[in-house]
Formats: sequence, structure tokens, C-alpha cells
Amino acid sequence: MEREKVIYDARTKAEGYFQRGEFFCSESVIHTLNELLGWPFDRSITRLASGFPIGIGKSGCVCGAISGGVMALGMAYGRDHGNAMNSKMLPIAAELHDHIKKLYRSTCCRVITKDLVFDSPERKAHCVKITGEVAAWITDKLLDDEELINTIKSINI
Repeated sequence: MEREKVIYDARTKAEGYFQRGEFFCSESVIHTLNELLGWPFDRSITRLASGFPIGIGKSGCVCGAISGGVMALGMAYGRDHGNAMNSKMLPIAAELHDHIKKLYRSTCCRVITKDLVFDSPERKAHCVKITGEVAAWITDKLLDDEELINTIKSINI
């Protein structure tokens, strides 16, 4: 499995779902990462991400792609009831936050998209790009994890 191809495929898959209107940002990320991890959760888990687009229910707060990304990280590093917190979970979630903030100067949907008309093709393209960036970034991080490397599957795009 070629690393750059896996990252490219995750980016392309997440962007494609959003671009085609099959999912919004958060749903695209979580669905793509669930596939990347070999479907550890039923496909209906994507439904958990349905309230996060456009900054949590159109409120313009935290970017939906980031929210979906944090949920996707939970698929890899989350804990079950009664278990201790995985030491990787909070630092990698914070790292995702910081990565997007560095690229876009914010993690707030309304700030990231402030200069774009809501229903414009330019805004959609911008959000599709962010969605792909989140999926690619997480994929890159998961590929660095020796404990997860064997669970990562190629994605058909």
C-alpha cells in the first residue's frame, strides 16, 4: 500500500461525497475514515455526523469537517465505557484543530467562509477542499500509527 496514494484516495473520496451532494462535510469525513479503517463501525454511524455541517446545524460555529474529523479520530482512539482515555485521543484531536487553524486562521465555519456567498460554487469548492484536507490529514496520521497500520484498507475511488 503506497502511502501517498492512500492519502490521495482518502482526500478524493471525502471531497467526492461532498461535491456530488451525497454527504455534507462532517458526514463525508466520518464515512471515508470508517471505510479507511475497514468499516469498524456499521455504515449508519455516518448518521451521527449529520448535525455538524455548516458549523453545527448551520450555526456557523466549529467547521463541520473538523467535527467529522474528531469523530473519525474517535473511531480509532475513542474509549468504551469504563476504560481509560486513550493517551493519543486528545492530543491528536488538538493537533487536527491546530492544523486547520494554521491553514485557515480559524476553525469557525463562519470565519473560514466569511468572504464567500453561501450558495455559491466558490463556497462549496472551498468547503470541499477543507473536507478533503481533514480526511487526508487524519489518514496521514493514522498511517504513522504502528498499532493501526494493519487495519487501514485501500479506498476505492
